[in-house]
Amino acid sequence: MAYGFLDIAVTPSVRAAQAEMGADAMWADFSGHRDFDRFTDSEKAFIEGRDSFYMASVSETGWPYVQHRGGPRGFVKVLDDRTLAFADYRGNRQYISTGNFAANDRACLILMDYPSRSRLKIYAHVEKLGPGDDQGLTEDVTDSAYKGKLERIFRLRLASFDWNCQQHITPRFTQAEVVAAIDPLRKRLAELEAENAELRTRTG
Repeated sequence: MAYGFLDIAVTPSVRAAQAEMGADAMWADFSGHRDFDRFTDSEKAFIEGRDSFYMASVSETGWPYVQHRGGPRGFVKVLDDRTLAFADYRGNRQYISTGNFAANDRACLILMDYPSRSRLKIYAHVEKLGPGDDQGLTEDVTDSAYKGKLERIFRLRLASFDWNCQQHITPRFTQAEVVAAIDPLRKRLAELEAENAELRTRTG
């Protein structure tokens, strides 16, 4: 359990809910340690293995907005043990997350690995940069093979993270993962079909 994450998430109203549900004793001696939150090699490998994530922001009117972000596998870069960044390409041009971050730079990310039933939650502060603001960073986060108009770069400063338990995560697989899994079966089936065809030729 990442106590730094709970240091942010547990507010007075959350404590009241814990008390109402009889869970307050579990957290009575809780104290956060956010100063020690750092991405390790495990988080780095997990983050850079993802091709999508969910990102929550909050508007000036207090409404949360959750957006699904996707790209080539590894499009979210771990710049160091407390910094992430990713290129933001043109989409539907609503700019809700972008506008929200201009008023409140706090974000919460959820990154999923459905086959392994793993989930990483991240609290971060978001900074928006133009493509020409930091040429080195732009080169680090962009993919020349990815077709899209780069509009901005989001750099995220880690506040805290936590790994969720596997309960209620249903394994799901991408088309590429399914193809890779059944490829040996397809090859074996082709071999058997070829053997059967040869046997029919010999006995025919």
